[in-house]
Amino acid sequence: MLTYLLSVLAACANAISSVLQRKANREMPPELALRPKLIGELLRQPVWLAGLAGVVVGFLLQAAALGRGELSVVEPILVCELPLTLFLAARVFRAPLRPREAGAALGMAAGLAGLLFFLAPSAGHAQEVPWYEWLLAGAATMVATAAAFEWARRGRVARDQREGSARRAAGFGMAAGCQFGLTAAFIKAVTVRFGEAGIAGVFTGWELYCMIVCGALAMFLLQSAMHAGRLVAAQPALTLTDPLVSVLWGVTVFGEMVRGGLYLLFAAASGLLLAACVVILSRSSAIGEAETRPLRGG
Repeated sequence: MLTYLLSVLAACANAISSVLQRKANREMPPELALRPKLIGELLRQPVWLAGLAGVVVGFLLQAAALGRGELSVVEPILVCELPLTLFLAARVFRAPLRPREAGAALGMAAGLAGLLFFLAPSAGHAQEVPWYEWLLAGAATMVATAAAFEWARRGRVARDQREGSARRAAGFGMAAGCQFGLTAAFIKAVTVRFGEAGIAGVFTGWELYCMIVCGALAMFLLQSAMHAGRLVAAQPALTLTDPLVSVLWGVTVFGEMVRGGLYLLFAAASGLLLAACVVILSRSSAIGEAETRPLRGG
């Protein structure tokens, strides 16, 4: 039960962080796209620093959840981040949600609950993953990241940062989601290392440093997504890609078991409901239009 609670709290922290980061990024000039200088400019923004604090809190909560549970349990729960983000964005950008968005959020909750219930993931063998599986799965994740990044990079840069580019925001969001999923796999490996060798073993193991590198890359890609366009374009891509990559890692690399047979059919139906609700939320014109308006006092 604690695993579920920690995962939901991590989703809440991530949602707050996403809105604050988008609020800061939409004021940045378009010419800073994909430049390290973007991070330097954002570091001067108190709103962005508050969002960064939210990322740290979310990371710690996620690590605590992964220390107690499996990747294929914890990461799908983080999908809750999407409706939480859009509900919060509706408040920050002054766009009241309509029954359609509220219904989609409830549908997401139902789809997520069904997915977890029918799959019923159980523990795998995270302690026994051979090096070549890490290498192959890591390379596949990096290829997916590069493909999403390139697709986004080829999109047109918007002249108006309040409007942004939906393609670039979604593509960079997918790339960030791939990297956050990979980071989650390394977080799981770090927690296993800690359980086996203590804090000293964590700092002498390779997993910690891979986690730091992947996490830093994920953060850069996330800022690129938030800078490129609206939350309603970036957030769904990020929120779905992250758990998808994590679940694939959990099942194929860490050997986490899921139920088969008819349960898979019901799980697929739950996943389709979840995806449909994400599409509905991603097309929220109320929030999208509100993001293009100037904020009071800004």
